[in-house]
Amino acid sequence: MRISVSSDMDEPVARALLAELERRGHEVIPYGALRAGDDPQWAACSEAAAREVADGRADQAVVCCWTGTGASIAANKVPGVRAALCTDAYSADGARRWNDANVLALSLRLTSEPLLKEILDAWFAAEPSDDAEDRENVARVGRLDADRAAG
Repeated sequence: MRISVSSDMDEPVARALLAELERRGHEVIPYGALRAGDDPQWAACSEAAAREVADGRADQAVVCCWTGTGASIAANKVPGVRAALCTDAYSADGARRWNDANVLALSLRLTSEPLLKEILDAWFAAEPSDDAEDRENVARVGRLDADRAAG
């Protein structure tokens, strides 16, 4: 899988994220403080990573900032992106399963390396739900993106 990754700070957990994704066999595209010469501001690098997903150049993205909130907000402004701030494995599983999230947002402050692995395990193990109500909710979010683009 091709995964774009952004972080506004070059923190140990961000480096661990890159290494763990590569260890799992994913192709990683770094942004922000993880790539020399790139804009490290959380809004800019989160947008860049999210655009890779929206434009089909990446299958998924992981965006990081100190709390994860700013990164998730910026990523969610990109039409077609469903970013979820996940602080544990249960929320990562639910985000993929019920929300068909395609961007994982993480807190650099709260995410330890063992927790990171648990979150990634849950994220990659979960499949989007086939339940009609869940699919309708995801479709509704897509319509919100279309409405925003049209108006």
